[in-house]
Amino acid sequence: MWFLATLCVSCLLMGTQAQSRASFRRSNDRNGRCQYSFTVDSPTEASCPSPGSSPEMDSLKSRLGLLEALVTRLAGGEAVSEFSQSSGSQSGIQDAYNQAMEEKAQLQREKQRLDRQVQDLQRRMEELRQEAERLRNKPCTPQPPPRGLINDNGFRPGSGPAPSHLISIPEKTEDRSLGTRYQELTAVVTEISAPNLDGPADITGCGDLVWVGEPEIHRKADSIAGKYGVWMQDPEAKDPYGSEMVWRIDAVGSDVRQLIGYENMDQLTRGFPTKVLLLPEGMESTGATMYDGSLYYQRRLSRTLIRYDLLSENIAARRDLPHAGFHGQFPYSWGGYTDIDLAVDENGLWAIYSTNKAKGAIVISQLDPHSLEVKGTWETKIRKTTVANTFMICGKLYTIASYTSPNTTVNYMYDTATSQGKAISVPFKNRYRYNSMVDYNPVHRKLYAWDNYYIVSYKVRLGKQE
Repeated sequence: MWFLATLCVSCLLMGTQAQSRASFRRSNDRNGRCQYSFTVDSPTEASCPSPGSSPEMDSLKSRLGLLEALVTRLAGGEAVSEFSQSSGSQSGIQDAYNQAMEEKAQLQREKQRLDRQVQDLQRRMEELRQEAERLRNKPCTPQPPPRGLINDNGFRPGSGPAPSHLISIPEKTEDRSLGTRYQELTAVVTEISAPNLDGPADITGCGDLVWVGEPEIHRKADSIAGKYGVWMQDPEAKDPYGSEMVWRIDAVGSDVRQLIGYENMDQLTRGFPTKVLLLPEGMESTGATMYDGSLYYQRRLSRTLIRYDLLSENIAARRDLPHAGFHGQFPYSWGGYTDIDLAVDENGLWAIYSTNKAKGAIVISQLDPHSLEVKGTWETKIRKTTVANTFMICGKLYTIASYTSPNTTVNYMYDTATSQGKAISVPFKNRYRYNSMVDYNPVHRKLYAWDNYYIVSYKVRLGKQE
């Protein structure tokens, strides 16, 4: 107020015209003191400057105005423009990402194609190796000896040991060419009279296992799921599948259900399946078998046995195997939850397992193939976890000592007919050093095995154990 009065007084003193328009006012302030106020119009200024006004203040107000205008623009149309630019940038990033993913998918497809080519080349190399091995082992046909030295019953070199009564000695002669021919014949007869390298002769019907041949390769699994598995042929095949039908199951995985069928062994080797079935319940390990038109297997995580009918493609029977250990209680030495192993031989369907009562010793039960009821049970004295695998031939249980040793033995036999067991030693080869399945086929008289991705078979001979 004092500043206003002073300013007005100054204005009053500036001219006579201002003096004529002066006014006087007297009043008390808020403290009750008397104040005199003089008011004079300025001769030059339309209005007095506001208190505190200065060029700096005006500049600041101008800046604030500009800032307010900028904020208004950003909140309005220009904000939309910025958002559009941001959206366009994000769209470009998304397009680049989609293109990268497409290139990645294309590279993965190319890798899969190259992997298939590598597998085909490996398969072809294996076929060529087998063919070379077959040709190398193929015996040369010897030149026929003089007719006078061949008996009328048709014996020829290479057909087996020549009985003494079939070999006649030529008459003495001075003919050097005949003497030379006699020496050649003597060499041939000496060669074929050597011990039979293919093992003892077969005995009609059943006998003891006395010899196991070299593994014959049929196919290598395509993926890690086939590191171990089970393959089989039905010895009592039913329509619509013939006796030549081959079945396989890759057993690596948490939910094993796929049963793959091949028309014959040649189609298995070529990798051309003709049937794929999906089992209604998962399978445990490599203990499955095929018999009388049905697949028999252990249901996953249980002691339940299942009969799956191939014709109806449905479960035909199920039954718990009494007291049987399962899921790692009494497996073979290689593990794999091989607690229950189903097998087939000339006498029918068998289960090989163990129980707490048997304290881990191998128990053998013969099963009814229709209802899965136990028909008879035998308890052995060999612990299941100490053997690599087992199989049945003619009602006799045989055990294999190792699943990794390239040269191991069939080391134990138990005869269910006499309830007696004994140690034996029949050479057996694990060529690929991880044999996870061995089963016997009574029609083809062979052992079927799955050795570290490889599907193989062994010829066997039965005779009399010494």
